[in-house]
Amino acid sequence: MSRTRTALLAAMALVAGATGTAFAVDPGGAEAAAVPCTVDYKIQNQWSTGFTAAVTVTNNSAAKSSWSLKWSYAGNQKVTSGWNAKLSQSGAAVTAANESYNAQLATGGSVSFGFQGSYSGSNAIPATFTLDGVTCNVDSGGPGGPTDPPDPGGPANRVNNPYDGAKVYVNPEWSAKAAAEPGGSRIANQPTGVWLDRIAAINGAGGKMGLRAHLDEALRQKGSGELVVQLVIYNLPGRDCAALASNGELKADEIDRYRTEYIDPIKAVLADSKYSSLRIVTTVEIDSLPNLVTNTGSRPTATPQCDVMKANGNYIKGVGYALNKLGDVPNVYNYVDAGHHGWIGWDDNFAPSATLFKEAASAEGATVNDVHGFITNTANYSALKEDNFSISDNVAGKSVRESKWVDWNRYVDELSFAQAFRNQLVSAGFPSGIGMLIDTSRNGWGGTARPTGPGARTTVDTYVDGGRYDRRINPGNWCNQSGAGLGERPQAGPAAGIDAYVWMKPPGESDGASKEIPNPEGKGFDRMCDPTYEGNPRNNNNMSGALPDAPLSGHWFSAQFRQLMQNAYPPLS
Repeated sequence: MSRTRTALLAAMALVAGATGTAFAVDPGGAEAAAVPCTVDYKIQNQWSTGFTAAVTVTNNSAAKSSWSLKWSYAGNQKVTSGWNAKLSQSGAAVTAANESYNAQLATGGSVSFGFQGSYSGSNAIPATFTLDGVTCNVDSGGPGGPTDPPDPGGPANRVNNPYDGAKVYVNPEWSAKAAAEPGGSRIANQPTGVWLDRIAAINGAGGKMGLRAHLDEALRQKGSGELVVQLVIYNLPGRDCAALASNGELKADEIDRYRTEYIDPIKAVLADSKYSSLRIVTTVEIDSLPNLVTNTGSRPTATPQCDVMKANGNYIKGVGYALNKLGDVPNVYNYVDAGHHGWIGWDDNFAPSATLFKEAASAEGATVNDVHGFITNTANYSALKEDNFSISDNVAGKSVRESKWVDWNRYVDELSFAQAFRNQLVSAGFPSGIGMLIDTSRNGWGGTARPTGPGARTTVDTYVDGGRYDRRINPGNWCNQSGAGLGERPQAGPAAGIDAYVWMKPPGESDGASKEIPNPEGKGFDRMCDPTYEGNPRNNNNMSGALPDAPLSGHWFSAQFRQLMQNAYPPLS
């Protein structure tokens, strides 16, 4: 279990008491003047002879071109290995110095590292830390107060892959809708994600099950074995800044409501010891962080709404806060949304996305160790694997990258992208053990339109277009796509670096309405869900490819569900 102990100056305690929160660093405020640096030291996992810890250092003084953090243990703890810092130990004294890639530490900036250690007896958290010889206070990581490390032998040890050896929760509400469709009983027993897409969803809204009801049902389904529950954490302020179909309830500046009315209540439920035997997988804020990379600034795909969210930092803050708080629950496994290959796969987007994700995972008291992995293709349609062409193929003197479909992307399918992006994330500073999830709920592209071999080699375009499984007009099309089918069934450990194929988006739930529909859910009308729409720069001004007569996002779309079954690949029996 991730725990933190806090040591604060009396003045800081008075500030905390006045605000009603434990402590939050504001580099430009009075706290920064009084506190030259803060250290968040968390014991992530602990067992009878060893532990893993995560440390985040925030510098509130002048910018540094190198740094060294020191502390001493009161017991016999020994650092045995580490990452993202050069760690050395002499007796009880430990020194963590920067690596070459994280030497710069700006004013108000943070850096995170982790390590594994051994101990016997007690494992007390160090009382004092110094950054370059200056004593730091220890940041509590926000509301919640100081706590002690977990007791040895408790449920603190997360498994490497939560899906291994476990059943996955079947949402009875989705299952009933699927079973009511002709032929739907063939897949009604498949596990899907539970979407917490507004505050009211936590307790249940419109007669639907709330979070506790789902977790209680999960305990019933679990029996004596292991069971994974999949939750979608999806309610950032200014949500979906580049789209309108699934705009959220929180305004761009309502980060405090996100923290106190959304994340904190979710954490309180998940931390209930009643549910400690469940493996709880969270998919954290789909589409948010990639929008800051591709849809801001001078890019032709930029939107004013995304520029606002980049400027106010509330996507970064919100994701960091969610990772920190939910990561404190020992049986929660956080997976951050990472877009898909048709969004992040270009050179301009690939490495910058990993860097931005690292920034978010180091915000609001979070560390990279609060991230168990990443998920790609959530609620999207990118083919899992294109067998009929590869990125290295050349046709008629041109590379496949030059085709209109690939359009200079470095990846042609989701599996190759997810595996490569995992390596990029590790290079950016995430632990080497992170795993990837791929949402295969709607990327099968089977049926009569599925090619059986490569296209004609007349031109690079005839070759790619004739052989590609993904039959969308453009890979930027995302709303209720015509011709789509169910993909690979959920399964654990299907490929190297992939923790699971999942159906995080429940098949049959709409991406957005085909026309404007007044509603109390804060959901707007996006022309990309209108089958008559001729497109925008994000889909190279192509037709939207959307199905007609779609309901609001998240609502049941019977025609889409039937199409998905008809075009399933592998086919339904």
